[in-house]
Amino acid sequence: MKRAIESAGSIGSAELPLLPRHPGPVFTAAGIQSRRDCIIQPRAKGFTVLELLVVMTVISLLAALLLPALGRAKAKARQPACMNNLRQIGLAIQMYAQDSSDAFPPATNGPPASFTAYTQLMKSYVGLTGTKPERAKLFACPADTFYWDYGNSWVSQSLNQQARFYFSSYGFNGGNFLSGKPPVARWPGIAGRKLSSIREPVKTVLVLEFAALLPYSWHEPIKVSHYNNAQDMVGFVDGHVRFIKMYWNAAKTNGIEAWHYDPPASYDYKWSGD
Repeated sequence: MKRAIESAGSIGSAELPLLPRHPGPVFTAAGIQSRRDCIIQPRAKGFTVLELLVVMTVISLLAALLLPALGRAKAKARQPACMNNLRQIGLAIQMYAQDSSDAFPPATNGPPASFTAYTQLMKSYVGLTGTKPERAKLFACPADTFYWDYGNSWVSQSLNQQARFYFSSYGFNGGNFLSGKPPVARWPGIAGRKLSSIREPVKTVLVLEFAALLPYSWHEPIKVSHYNNAQDMVGFVDGHVRFIKMYWNAAKTNGIEAWHYDPPASYDYKWSGD
C-alpha cells in the first residue's frame, strides 16, 4: 500500500506533457476569431512633439554652421576661373601693344567705356572674332552675379550682361582719360601709354575685375558699394594675376572711387605707370 501511494505521488509531481496548440478558431462572446487575430500586435512608437522640435533645432544649427562654409567654398572655386580669364586678357593686351607701336589701348571719353571698351580691340587676339559680345565667356567672371550702379544702387544682374559695360566683367586700367577744360588726364591710368614706359610692371595694374574699381568684392559680397580692403582679382603689366586687397579712403567722398588715386605704399598695386 505504501509503495502504491509513493508511486501515485511521484506520478502527480511529474510535469505533464503540454498539448500542442490548436490552430483552429477561438470561440468568444463576440463570435469566432482566429488565433492570429487574438495576438496583441506591438504598438508602433512615434516621435513626440518635443523630440521633433529637438531634431529640427539641431538641423537648423547645422545648416547655420555649414551654409556659410559652403558659400565660401563655392566662391573660392570661382577664383581660378577669374584668374585664368585675366591672365588670357592680359596676354591679349600685351600682344595688342606689340602690334600698336608698343602702346596700350587708347583712352576713351569717360567711364564705363574708359574701362571696358578695350574689349572691342581684344577679340581678334583671343579668338573671339564674330562671337556675340554677350556670349564671350572669356570676359565673364563666374563670380559676377551683381553690381553697383553709379547711382549707388544694387543691381542683382551680372555686369557682363550689360551692353553699356561692353558685356565685360573686367576693366582695363584706363582711368587717365581726358576730361575738363582744358582736357587733361586728371586721374592715374595707363591708357595709350607705351608698354616700355611703365616703371614698375610688377605693381602696375593692367586689367582687373570691375568691382575693384570702386571697390567692392564679388568673391566676398556684402551690400556695401565702397569699402576699404575689398578683395578682388587683379592682373598686372608683367603678366601675373593676384587676389589682393583694394584701398579706398572713406574720407574722400563725392564719387571718389579707388581708381582715382594710388594707394599707400603698403598695398601691392598702383594705377599710375610712373
